[in-house]
Amino acid sequence: MFKTGLLMGGLTILLVLFGSAVMGETGAVLFFLIALGMNLFSYFYSDQVAIKMTGSYPVSEREAPELYATVRRLCRQADLPMPGLYLTPSAQPNAFATGRNPRHAAVAVTEGLLRILNRPEIEGVLAHELAHIKNRDILISTIAAALAGAITMIANIVQWGAIFGLGRSDDEEDGGPGMIGSLLMAVLAPIAAMIIQLAISRSREYLADATGARIAGTPEGLAGALLKLEAAARQIPMQLNPAASHLFIVNPLSGFSLAWLFSTHPPIAERVRRLKAMRF
Repeated sequence: MFKTGLLMGGLTILLVLFGSAVMGETGAVLFFLIALGMNLFSYFYSDQVAIKMTGSYPVSEREAPELYATVRRLCRQADLPMPGLYLTPSAQPNAFATGRNPRHAAVAVTEGLLRILNRPEIEGVLAHELAHIKNRDILISTIAAALAGAITMIANIVQWGAIFGLGRSDDEEDGGPGMIGSLLMAVLAPIAAMIIQLAISRSREYLADATGARIAGTPEGLAGALLKLEAAARQIPMQLNPAASHLFIVNPLSGFSLAWLFSTHPPIAERVRRLKAMRF
């Protein structure tokens, strides 16, 4: 809960600064109220925000019987309730978990994952995502995605406001502090969104790998999957809001942007090395 509170507090401060730069004291108060509302919304609905940000859609047991059977078996082994299952419309193999607790959780896999990976590898990936749920990592991850997305959206609003002069008071001339502050906020907001993603600890991925390997009963499937996923991420693009990239088991943007410089994911080679060193 400390990290959750830290992220929510950081968003509130950032939005107040936005409001102050654009509209002075009135803007600071207005954006403070907006931040409070967004914090409450993101806590209860950040999972649905993450689903929408990735374009994922629910899949029924009739449509994916093997996927349901595998997740149900792994849930029994992990002592977890069955999460909602979703498909993400992307040829890139990848997956993520979302939700505020095990009883309000969802697991999404891309269409490409079901085509490219074999059964042990799919099981390893699903076990990793269930491990995030079991270790209660998903609340902080999904809130971070929701808040980073919100900051990016607000940056666009600030940018358009600056273009149309909404950041200037009556006694300010063109190029005054209001305009400058608005433009600075519009430029800095995406960087702030990236920093929020960096607030997610890489150590949680290592822990989810280890826990997932124990749930699956072997580290081999996950280790093989990680190598395939990393190679595919460099070759197969995924249309995705960068604010949601840290949710996935491997960075989906690693081959297509500078986001890898700020990656919240630990190196795949080190993750595979640790998995292969595990003893059961």
